[in-house]
Amino acid sequence: MTGRTAAVTRETAETDIEVTLDIDGDGDVTVETGIGFFDHMLDAFATHALVDLTVHCDGDLAVDDHHTVEDVGIAVGTAIDEALGEKRAISRFADRTVPMDEASATVVLDVSGRPHFEFDGEFSQESVGGMTSYMARHFMRSLATNASVTLHASVSGRNAHHEIEALFKAFARAFDDATRIDERRGDPPSTKGEL
Repeated sequence: MTGRTAAVTRETAETDIEVTLDIDGDGDVTVETGIGFFDHMLDAFATHALVDLTVHCDGDLAVDDHHTVEDVGIAVGTAIDEALGEKRAISRFADRTVPMDEASATVVLDVSGRPHFEFDGEFSQESVGGMTSYMARHFMRSLATNASVTLHASVSGRNAHHEIEALFKAFARAFDDATRIDERRGDPPSTKGEL
């Protein structure tokens, strides 16, 4: 299947964002958000989900990181929803657990057309590399809502860098599995006939 791509722009008084996404990519990524650790997490997502992703964000970082991380989550989630279209022949469900040294994260995903987010766990430090740790959770919520997916996530560990990175990698791997084309299917995987 080809053509699972999207380009999204989002401009507000707080952020100016451009996102391109190719779900059937090779993991090529270019991200510039002004938050080094957040860039690293978006890179991890693209690399492990094997999606091509570009993100350019000019945000009001003089205030804090909230608007940038939240609005990038909205834009990336919107791009996912647009790129998946009718969701024909996708696997739909997936779950992955990823360890990173003492930390681990689990993501359970349903690419369902029904936005929902649940999170269990706490981050061990308040911030990592200019990014407030809580914003990793908020990013996932913004993404899930705008991608119209159900996403359950949990983290544990003693190092917030490891906890957040495991979370992004677990999401990436689950996303790759859930959006993979199942050659046995022609229609969306639902008894309703649509997602």
